[in-house]
Amino acid sequence: MSTAENFPAFVNRKSFIELDGRARARSLFDEGTAKELVGPFDRVQSPWLPIQGVAPQADDGCIVIKGKIGGLPAVVVSLEGAFQGGSIGEVSGAKMTAALDLATKDSETGTKTAAVLLLETGGVRLQEANLGLAAIAEVISSILALRRHAPVITVVAGTVGCFGGMSLAAGVSSYVIMTKEARLGLNGPEVIEQESGIDEFDASDRALIWAIHGGEQRVGIGEADELVEDDAGRIASAIRSYVQAGPPSEYRSEQVKLNRDRIATLDMSKQIDPISLRKKWNGNDTTGGAR
Repeated sequence: MSTAENFPAFVNRKSFIELDGRARARSLFDEGTAKELVGPFDRVQSPWLPIQGVAPQADDGCIVIKGKIGGLPAVVVSLEGAFQGGSIGEVSGAKMTAALDLATKDSETGTKTAAVLLLETGGVRLQEANLGLAAIAEVISSILALRRHAPVITVVAGTVGCFGGMSLAAGVSSYVIMTKEARLGLNGPEVIEQESGIDEFDASDRALIWAIHGGEQRVGIGEADELVEDDAGRIASAIRSYVQAGPPSEYRSEQVKLNRDRIATLDMSKQIDPISLRKKWNGNDTTGGAR
């Protein structure tokens, strides 16, 4: 039996999920082009966490790297899910907003600069409350400004998922890439169960969680563009293709009538099963479909 038969491609792949935030970002750039901006040695960290007895991190869990992807200028912003659940605070939000605004400025002066957002985040950092909410509003505003000139590509890969206000940032992105392991939603399972009870959503039911928030379902109902295997090479290839494609002809966030019409056709008198919803809205079960 050959080596390939003993060790299938899935086993030999380089997992993207198992990389930390900085390694994920660096893996996307053309060799020798990556340069980190406001890195950990600059010691730009949250002033609010130590006051509350929480150890800060020197990069505040937000890694910003500029370089080239597929030969084109790009900036990658990666949220480190292992630090405070990838939450957004004053400093991390400011780093993300500044990176997007610099990409917009470069694009307006002729150097089209795409942005890639690697989102592993539960949303607003509770210790920074209103500052985090304000930061997310600024991030969304900056995405809307940049996407007119160059694509903003969101990647949700790991099991931390993308929830809260940052799910809105994903929603206004030009393209969204997910893995089967990833989850995307405005409210997480625990929050829904806490607020509406276990009859509404059982947060311990893993099958239910992935059937609602999982990458395969999100792509299947058209709320994300591409489902990719947890493979660093495949994810980098998918990102390169969207960087080279440029902005889409229509943004998902502008499809208000389409989504209103879709919701109007749902029968709310009974539980909707995920497979039927995919077929009803897109006529398929794994590809992004209408956007």
